[in-house]
Amino acid sequence: MLTRFRGRVRAIAARRGVRVTKWLGDGAMLSSADTPAVVAMAIELADRISAELPLGVRAGLAHGPVIMFEGDDYIGRPANVAARLCDAAGDGQVLATREVASRTPRWVAAGTFSGYPARGLDRPVEATVLSIASADATTVDPCCGLTLPLEPGLDTRFGSDGTVVHFCSTACAVAWEADERRPPPLETLSQA
Repeated sequence: MLTRFRGRVRAIAARRGVRVTKWLGDGAMLSSADTPAVVAMAIELADRISAELPLGVRAGLAHGPVIMFEGDDYIGRPANVAARLCDAAGDGQVLATREVASRTPRWVAAGTFSGYPARGLDRPVEATVLSIASADATTVDPCCGLTLPLEPGLDTRFGSDGTVVHFCSTACAVAWEADERRPPPLETLSQA
């Protein structure tokens, strides 16, 4: 199960341009200068891994300056805050600080902010739960499988047959376009 989990984390991280900084047993520290990519990855992990493996994926997200220590670890307040939020999160929950919540993709909804206990920090951490926004009309990203609200802000591709395909991010759109295993466009099928 751990091998499958780590394999999925590596694949999702590679597609989204997020670095797996280090493994923490059955967890991982992730980093990126692209906050929306980390948010999308955390939500995808919580949504997809929970459906595939009997694991309660939890995530804590923080933003800010850190120091790379000895080439394989990040240290600093954001790393500590993210770890404490991960500890406080429930199964399938993504907790994020205000800084992260203000930089999310448009398809992500933030709840109300509350103080979460933070062992080793001087006060509780103000954070919110991030989730996929609810909507009457939805679409499924064919690359990552997330069900998204059908709203402006999604990355869109148009097929030569006029079909419209929506993605949570450019990273998923590019990965989908590069996937040689996906079905060919309809006009190619009709020429066969």
